[in-house]
Amino acid sequence: MPFREINSKMVEAQVIPGQKMYSQRGAMLAYRGEVSFTPSLTGGQGGVMGMIGRRVANEQTPLMSVEGSGTVMFGHGGHHIQVINLTGETLYVEADRLLAFDGTLQQGTMFMGSQGGVMGMVRGQVTGQGLFTTTLKGHGSVAVMAHGGVIELPITPQRPIHVDPQAYVAHHGDVRNKLSTALGWRDMVGRGSGEAFQLELSGQGAVYVQASEEKL
Repeated sequence: MPFREINSKMVEAQVIPGQKMYSQRGAMLAYRGEVSFTPSLTGGQGGVMGMIGRRVANEQTPLMSVEGSGTVMFGHGGHHIQVINLTGETLYVEADRLLAFDGTLQQGTMFMGSQGGVMGMVRGQVTGQGLFTTTLKGHGSVAVMAHGGVIELPITPQRPIHVDPQAYVAHHGDVRNKLSTALGWRDMVGRGSGEAFQLELSGQGAVYVQASEEKL
């Protein structure tokens, strides 16, 4: 169920009988055909246990299921939208950045400490993203929201990337992430560059970076 980018702030999805997709509630802008929109009381996949896990992880977001036959246009808050196509890998993304995703994708949550250890948890606190993040795995499409445009930067074992935590949107692939610091005496006395913390991503995959340091 691929998404088609109409412009930078709207996407169109083909709804096929027998297949389900999820979107943020209120994100439907227009549709054609016989399509139903039902609030997802469990906030996505995994049933009640999945819902409990997301609530505990503070990764729940109001979602609705979309079913039927037709096409639906999605957008939200005038945010920039980036479509990410997964071919079996796992996408790591904050729940509040999800606009819509294929129902065939396996939804879960990940403890930040499992990537980057203690610094992974510190990262969650520094960025305000919390201690958990949402994961989507499998073959399908995901539409995520961001401020400004989004650029996809490849990550290779020979070339790790350092990203401003506030500009980070999502990443996929076999990637390790940790918070790195460059605190010096100037930062301690308030005369630093303002870039004391960076998110270091290494391995094989890609990271999506938005053209802003503002959270949604």
